[in-house]
Amino acid sequence: MQDKAKYRFDESTGVLYKYYFGTITLGDIISTWDDAISEKIIPENTKGFILDYTKANFDIKLNEVNKIPEYYKQHLDVFGNKKIAVITQTPEDTVFPILVEKKDSGYSSHPFYTHEAALEWVLS
Repeated sequence: MQDKAKYRFDESTGVLYKYYFGTITLGDIISTWDDAISEKIIPENTKGFILDYTKANFDIKLNEVNKIPEYYKQHLDVFGNKKIAVITQTPEDTVFPILVEKKDSGYSSHPFYTHEAALEWVLS
């Protein structure tokens, strides 16, 4: 899974960036988060997340989408009271973050097309 996602923590803002590459399945999303949690890649002082899918595309079935917010809710120790911005390039890929956002509970997520807008929202 290491080639599916890369991480960068910005000390100055407290934002953890997660960059996705290639075709991304539900399994990729869950396994890369599991790896990040178990390998302690997510710093304790993380204020929010920016998930960048601009070099990726989703291969997720609509009936699988609810598993993403379920995962976040099961890991509120990591995602609780935090904002998760999702950057996509195409309208087709924006559908998934919109569907996830409707199920947010204990954290907030929102889709964006630009890094600037995502960062401004995460830090607000």
